[in-house]
Amino acid sequence: MSAPLYNRDILALAVATAEYLPNPAARHHASARAPLCGSRILLDLDTGDDGRVTGVGMHVEACALGQASATLLARHAPGCGIAEIRAARDAIAGWFAGTGALPDWPGFDLLAPARDYPARHGAILLPFDAAIAALEEQAARA
Repeated sequence: MSAPLYNRDILALAVATAEYLPNPAARHHASARAPLCGSRILLDLDTGDDGRVTGVGMHVEACALGQASATLLARHAPGCGIAEIRAARDAIAGWFAGTGALPDWPGFDLLAPARDYPARHGAILLPFDAAIAALEEQAARA
């Protein structure tokens, strides 16, 4: 392992969740929980008529890695639709499983030390799972 699991960059991302306050007025809401570690996220997404994310609000109860992942989702989801978020989630899961390269989601390289800690993978995938659930709910209503 080349980097410590919890470093300055990860901790900075973790505290940045405060920049994405919950938004009860958002069009879509989802909650998700990682059973292994108990991490939780309540995610609020706004989308345009084209289904692409325009805004993110959230409340995260997770380790610093889960919080960091949530910040990366919130920063880079605007402009994305369900296909891009699902592709990112699948790439992250594949990378964790050793079947793919480092995911091409901006800033995700900062979470690279977590690959060696399977107990943390659920917390890192959690924000992507919640976003997919919120956007699937939107698609089901369309």
